[in-house]
Amino acid sequence: MHYLSLLIVLLSVNFSQKTDKLNGRYNYLIEDNDSYIQKDKITFKDSVFVFDNKYMPKGKVSYGNAILLDNFINTDLVITIPKDQIQKDTIEFFMHDRKSSSANYLDEVTGKGRLIRIK
Repeated sequence: MHYLSLLIVLLSVNFSQKTDKLNGRYNYLIEDNDSYIQKDKITFKDSVFVFDNKYMPKGKVSYGNAILLDNFINTDLVITIPKDQIQKDTIEFFMHDRKSSSANYLDEVTGKGRLIRIK
């Protein structure tokens, strides 16, 4: 009887967990002088993202304390998303330059923007 109740508890916990992965399609907006300019549309599927612009390569998504988007045409650009933003329809992100003068380039924000979910 105890094993049956333990099994039921484990199954209910497993079904109630939310995904911690980015999935879906978003508008990609960059902040410029306190206004947002739409640059492109971006589609996420687990650990890969693709821009609608056919000239952009597939990028990779790394999940950790913060979510990192990497492998743009500008290979020095890295985007970070705070993990608490992942479930929202409007996701704030920060841009970082790998050639930054600081010791850890993720400590220096060079720009920011938003991802807005397309429903």
